[in-house]
Amino acid sequence: MTKLSILDLAPIPQGATARDALQRSLDLAQHAEGWGYNRFWVAEHHNMVGIASAATSVVIGYLAGGTRKIRVGAGGIMLPNHSPLVIAEQFGTLEALYPGRIDLGLGRAPGTDQWTMRALRRDPRAADTFPQDVLELQALLGPAQPDQRLRAVPGTGAEVPLWILGSSLFGAQLAGMLGLPYAFASHFAPELLIQALDTYRARFEPSRQLQKPHAMVGVPVVAAETDTEARRLFTSTQQSFTHMFRGTRGQLPPPIDDIETYWTPMEKVQVQGMLGRAIVGGPATVEAGLKALIAETQADELMVASAIFDHSARLRSYEILSSLDIAAPVPALS
Repeated sequence: MTKLSILDLAPIPQGATARDALQRSLDLAQHAEGWGYNRFWVAEHHNMVGIASAATSVVIGYLAGGTRKIRVGAGGIMLPNHSPLVIAEQFGTLEALYPGRIDLGLGRAPGTDQWTMRALRRDPRAADTFPQDVLELQALLGPAQPDQRLRAVPGTGAEVPLWILGSSLFGAQLAGMLGLPYAFASHFAPELLIQALDTYRARFEPSRQLQKPHAMVGVPVVAAETDTEARRLFTSTQQSFTHMFRGTRGQLPPPIDDIETYWTPMEKVQVQGMLGRAIVGGPATVEAGLKALIAETQADELMVASAIFDHSARLRSYEILSSLDIAAPVPALS
């Protein structure tokens, strides 16, 4: 059975504060736990006025402390922004506080713009050492070795599960070579989805953490009582992506009645390219879309991202999604 999980960026709607956004994320996580979702992840982004999850490990602790059993983690930590030792200590601490519930997804992108990269003291070449940094982090979270002089405390022996995140073939190859689970960011970069999954599975080598490939697919989903209402709610996301191309990022805008009057034809093409895997509609439409996606990708897990302006509508979207029958996907098209 394909599992359902949630990627939440702690979006800050217009008129709200970061505190509001984080409290709503916790409320969503608590509901998601009751609805049977498998994981609840937040992601590292910096200098973005509409996202409240920059201090990712702190947010994970807040969410884990307010829930009881759902797995909570990073989707992801942008490892080149940090030393592996610091991340091992942070996630070793989280694992000590919430044992058996913490995930650590790793990406090599900066999660921000070039000016903020400099403020982070991030070496532009840091992404080149990402594979070595993953191995170093893995060793720091693994069992203590004889005569090991450098230890993460907490962290050593924590065995926090690592994931490789990506939107290109690089991450797919690395995850396969290291025998780690792989999550593809098709919720904003769907172009290479199938090729990346094929590469990951072909390159996979069993490891101490994982004996067979485990692939997770990111997908934007907005569910509502009707297709019309869902499409209207989705215009908040469409506006946000349009703002990105205009260089005017901001807080999550309220939905509008007609997105066609908002963007230019070129912007529409650009946004639809990034959101090409979005599944938007009433229960029947969303169920059919998810079954088709599972059949096409053979995903072990779906990581759902839903930026919806109204919190009650966002809760309802995830509630509808959790009630759908996606256990028996339709056959893949030949």
